Amino acid sequence: MEPVRERLIRVTFNADVHSSIQWNFRPQQSEIYVVPGETALAFYKAKNPTDKPIIGISTYNVIPFEAGQYFNKIQCFCFEEQRLNPHEEVDMPVFFYIDPDFVEDPKMAKVDLITLSYTFFEAKEGQKLPLPGYQ
Repeated sequence: MEPVRERLIRVTFNADVHSSIQWNFRPQQSEIYVVPGETALAFYKAKNPTDKPIIGISTYNVIPFEAGQYFNKIQCFCFEEQRLNPHEEVDMPVFFYIDPDFVEDPKMAKVDLITLSYTFFEAKEGQKLPLPGYQ
């Protein structure tokens, strides 16, 4: 995979929590600059400020939606249960790259900003994780 140095992309980070979970969750950086074909590492921080353990699970999305097919996560905390003990705070890494084919797609010609957004939900036994776009 060859980096495409002449195409710089700003990646911004967003963090949300569903009303079902009492966590503090935020990105540790607001943005980073990457070039397609080069790996990047970003971090989110989650804290359980309560006096009881809470298990959370996250979903993510990429905006603009069309850029999502080129946004590849190598390591991510999404779709896996994360248990935080009372008052525990953890760093959650996201290791990713943007596929170099991004620069060949005419629909991506004017895209120089991509937002990676995560939402955490409380994981409860028998509860189904909402998956956007699927019934």
